[in-house]
Amino acid sequence: MKPQEIENLSFKIIEQEAGDHAFSDDQWPIVRRMIHTSADFEYMNTIRFYPDAVKTGIKAIQQGCQIFTDTNMARVGIRKKEINEFGGKVSCLIADKDVANMAKEKGTTRALAAVDMACDRMKGGIYVVGNAPTALLRLIELIKEKKASPALVIGFPVGFVNAAESKDELMTLDFPYITNKGRKGGSNLAAAIVNALAIMANEHK
Repeated sequence: MKPQEIENLSFKIIEQEAGDHAFSDDQWPIVRRMIHTSADFEYMNTIRFYPDAVKTGIKAIQQGCQIFTDTNMARVGIRKKEINEFGGKVSCLIADKDVANMAKEKGTTRALAAVDMACDRMKGGIYVVGNAPTALLRLIELIKEKKASPALVIGFPVGFVNAAESKDELMTLDFPYITNKGRKGGSNLAAAIVNALAIMANEHK
């Protein structure tokens, strides 16, 4: 089978097994792609959308926004074709020398330093966290202080230390986000969400 045929069949199986659900027409493509990426239907119960977050993300992509990720894995996993068609760009600063130097000077993680380094460039963009709770917590702090103003935060850090807590903190913000409850997450899921948004952005242009 060709790749597109495999994906189409996978989506058909997911639709059958998911059954009836309460997701909106713009939310379901995101949840479905998350299930396709992880083979985990639990995300139907744990995902959380800020009101109109999907529309906000689609609009940002259509306006050629800058997308920052906390890992190169997420950056590589994001479909560039759809993003580039609108003039957008996907970047990860985790390996940047200036980020490494900043992290060393401040005694913090590179993931956190990368958020600081991107602060002035993320206005109207999308910040994607698929691994590091420290990155998400720092981003939340900067948003609260009105020092950072991305259009949308996709928060899916994974793990046992502050992953669930950082996502709970994100959900206290009156700010566009897509996230989930609990420890599960990952760069592959975070990238899948951006891909779903990018596909819808192209379909609705």
